[in-house]
Amino acid sequence: MLRTQVVKLARAGAAPSIRRSFSISAIRAAEGDTGATRSGGVASGDSWTKREQASETKFIREKEMESLRKLKEKLAQQRKHLDELDKHIQELEGDAGEDPQHIREK
Repeated sequence: MLRTQVVKLARAGAAPSIRRSFSISAIRAAEGDTGATRSGGVASGDSWTKREQASETKFIREKEMESLRKLKEKLAQQRKHLDELDKHIQELEGDAGEDPQHIREK
């Protein structure tokens, strides 16, 4: 038995035309198989398919709204920081405009 298997393997190695290429045979899914498209397209889906699509859309929308909320919070923080810097600049300009003796008294 072992001898016959060794002979078959040796012949297969010697003649490349005997070997089969696995890339030639493609797996094709029929309608109803996992991953296959429906014959009428996405619009012809049953209630389960429509519910699943609505759920995915809702999830994506919630994620986008969360990202938008975070961006708005970050923008508000940046505006607050810029307002503080403007106030600080105005204070420095006001101090520079005063006479030097008044600054020493502070």
